Amino acid sequence: MKNYIKPHEWNIIEEGFDPHLNKISESIFSLGNGRMGQRANFEETYTGETLPGNYVAGIYYPDKTRVGWWKNGYPEYFAKVLNAANWIGIEVKIDDETLDLATCSVTDFKRVLNMHAGYLERSFTATLKSGKTLKVTSTRFCSIVDDEVGAIRYTVTPLNFDGKLTLLPFIDGDVKNQDSNYDEKFWEAVNDKISGTEAFLTLRTKKTGFEVCTGSSIEVYRNGTSEDIAPEHIIKDKYVGHQFTLDVSAGEEITLVKIAANLSSENHTKADILQQTQAVVKAAAQKGFDVLLQQQAEAWAAKWEESDIVIEGDVAAQQAIRFNIFQLFQTYTGKDSRLNIGPKGFTGEKYGGSTYWDTEAYCVPFYLATAPQQVSKNLLIYRYKQLDKAIENAAKLGFDKGAALYPMVTINGEECHNEWEITFEEIHRNGAIAYAIFNYIRYTGDESYLYDYGLEVLVGIARFWKQRVNWSDAKKQYVILGVTGPNEYENNVNNNWYTNLLAAWCMKYAIEAAGIVEAAQPEKYLALINKLSLGENEFNDWAQIIDKMYYPVDDEKGIFLQQDGYLDKEQILVKDLPASQRPINQKWSWDRILRSCYIKQADVLQGLYFFEDEYDTDTIKRNFDFYEPRTVHESSLSPCVHSILAARLNDEARAYEFYLRTARLDLDDYNNDTEDGLHITSMAGTWMSVVEGFAGMRVRDGKLQFNPFLPGKWQSFSFTIGFRGTVLNVKITESEISIKNNTAINLEITVKNQQFTLAGYSLLEATYKELA
Repeated sequence: MKNYIKPHEWNIIEEGFDPHLNKISESIFSLGNGRMGQRANFEETYTGETLPGNYVAGIYYPDKTRVGWWKNGYPEYFAKVLNAANWIGIEVKIDDETLDLATCSVTDFKRVLNMHAGYLERSFTATLKSGKTLKVTSTRFCSIVDDEVGAIRYTVTPLNFDGKLTLLPFIDGDVKNQDSNYDEKFWEAVNDKISGTEAFLTLRTKKTGFEVCTGSSIEVYRNGTSEDIAPEHIIKDKYVGHQFTLDVSAGEEITLVKIAANLSSENHTKADILQQTQAVVKAAAQKGFDVLLQQQAEAWAAKWEESDIVIEGDVAAQQAIRFNIFQLFQTYTGKDSRLNIGPKGFTGEKYGGSTYWDTEAYCVPFYLATAPQQVSKNLLIYRYKQLDKAIENAAKLGFDKGAALYPMVTINGEECHNEWEITFEEIHRNGAIAYAIFNYIRYTGDESYLYDYGLEVLVGIARFWKQRVNWSDAKKQYVILGVTGPNEYENNVNNNWYTNLLAAWCMKYAIEAAGIVEAAQPEKYLALINKLSLGENEFNDWAQIIDKMYYPVDDEKGIFLQQDGYLDKEQILVKDLPASQRPINQKWSWDRILRSCYIKQADVLQGLYFFEDEYDTDTIKRNFDFYEPRTVHESSLSPCVHSILAARLNDEARAYEFYLRTARLDLDDYNNDTEDGLHITSMAGTWMSVVEGFAGMRVRDGKLQFNPFLPGKWQSFSFTIGFRGTVLNVKITESEISIKNNTAINLEITVKNQQFTLAGYSLLEATYKELA
């Protein structure tokens, strides 16, 4: 675990340059705006260890995945978001020496991610091999106002010499992904254009044929005054740049401003993409860096008004929760229903930038409460638009009659994961899609989503489960064989409790949803019945399966069994594992892991989290106390569920312990994997740990409930949420809770089992003694 990020309420701060930490920092200081993003690579040349990364949302490549043990139903490719043209590059030369932090002496290095205003600053002093010393400061951001635009202000100050300074801002499209097969490059040149201080480079992806045009406009200043200097134009294969050569004196500040844009054929016609990029770059350059930065700060201030969590008394915790919220909003803005959330966002290549069930299970709750309703709705519409692909995916595995199996990993709706235990067996992801629809409607009250989109998805999912179960003559019940649950340290098991639970619930909810649509919109219901060829026989079949589903239990221990035969495993608790054996996914063979009792992440407990209203406290506690000691938490998604359940059980110590595991997971490089990219989807779990865990927020019968407690190290915490048209500020201290309604809408709420009517623009203040 690293501990080099300086605590600060609003900033992420790194002081001093350690090349061994550079790739970690490149992840931590990443920037994005939902449409594009990049790792915190240096603008200038760097020959040390680095993972270059510039990404444009929705642009992907179907990389080869075929292997010798191919199985029917395997996908033909693994989709990956591509490392796109490097637009941030600025080569710096002092006379004949190239500025390179890997080869010079670096002092006064400081990197600051300003989360409140949404920009990255970096400064350092470099002494070259010749003894010449210069100071560099840079500021850059990806605009969330003009989300195809990025901007850099880069200042070089000679400190002890006069000489020639050469600045070469460039766009380089000759890039590759770190995990490219055989170092394959995925981009082909379409055209380039350079004139005056503007440059444009258009690239096309192989196979998929996406086009991205990257453009830039350059200005150079000396001591704050615009420098009228004609650059030399540099054009190479997939590369355009402007070379400025200046005579400089010690103490002079030379500033280069680079305004850039990335436009893709997802949003613009290929015939017009160059012209459109020229227009976007020109408009942004006319605004200028300072105006763009001011607009960025104002837009981020508005986001923080909607979503901030304030923690008093623990700076490290305050920094961490804001970092998690900041990265979530950098990754997804909800403007485009064709986009979704990759587990690494725009911060790295691992997981290919594809969509997993993480979105529905962990991210939807965050966006429901912290963003306009359309944002979370677009996450659901994303899956609706891919329903036909989900039906195709199921058909490839032998299912028919409109059965839908949503992919474990996807960009375009087609399954692109080729590990058999995932592709064929980790089918619980289907249930997460259905649960997100339920969760959205429960939170927003927007049942119209069922009429227009949701019921079709629920029917397809129910049809899949109906065909995936089979009748066991021995048990006289329906069973589900050969699955992998959320605990991926178990493969090809029978009757995973969580999967069986979800399957039955999905069919039950599909029946309920059909009833809601029929009652509210009979004409739409009839149209859907005809479109889907849906009849009473199907409802009856689903009801029979619901009634006769098998669930593995152990009556003696009073627990739900993770799967058949789980207790046949040797039951050695995690606390009794030598530290030298952890993490087991790096120290043990896969065979040994599969035969062990160890759990990667919440499995049975994931089901108890989703459906806690259906179980009494004693049942939840027995299962929590049994499974948590067997859980190694080697998934970033694990601690948050355990934190929320611990809070539900009034186990405040463990609730906070698990929160700490997730809150600073990336900032402290807890799992030694931050250099690959941040854990974006688990960051939503961090928010859930605070709001659903410590504040005990739930929605029941269309009403908000709170059952709060204050972690011992905190003086107070507060947060803002939106709920059904209201905006609430909630503050929790050691002795009381206050809830302020910032809208005119009256709202019924429950606090510690007591009901209140919170009138418009009113404030509720209550001590825990009063609520006891």
